[in-house]
Amino acid sequence: MKSFKLFILALGLFSLNVAAANFNPINPTDELRIEMAELIGSSYMDNMQADELGAEVLFTINKNKEIIILSVDSDNASIESYLKNKLNYKKVNHRPGNPGEIYLLPVKMVKQL
Repeated sequence: MKSFKLFILALGLFSLNVAAANFNPINPTDELRIEMAELIGSSYMDNMQADELGAEVLFTINKNKEIIILSVDSDNASIESYLKNKLNYKKVNHRPGNPGEIYLLPVKMVKQL
């Protein structure tokens, strides 16, 4: 019985430790945002049905300076696929400070009249 209580206590402490570890992606630098905006381009704007589309792109940069898209969160499935195609495995000039840094880039596409 004593070992069972000790096991439950250890399990409780472990789960508190895991829950306390926050996932905090960092914002990309201005230079990286500009490079990504150039990669995205404005060709999608011609086919936009809505006046404004938004998405949040979660990505990392590998040792070859390539963007690796982890996820794209948007209400519009076509914008998700467009952003993945435009950005995934494209080279940039940014070298992350720490390997495995995860970035969060909010993307807002506005239809020009």
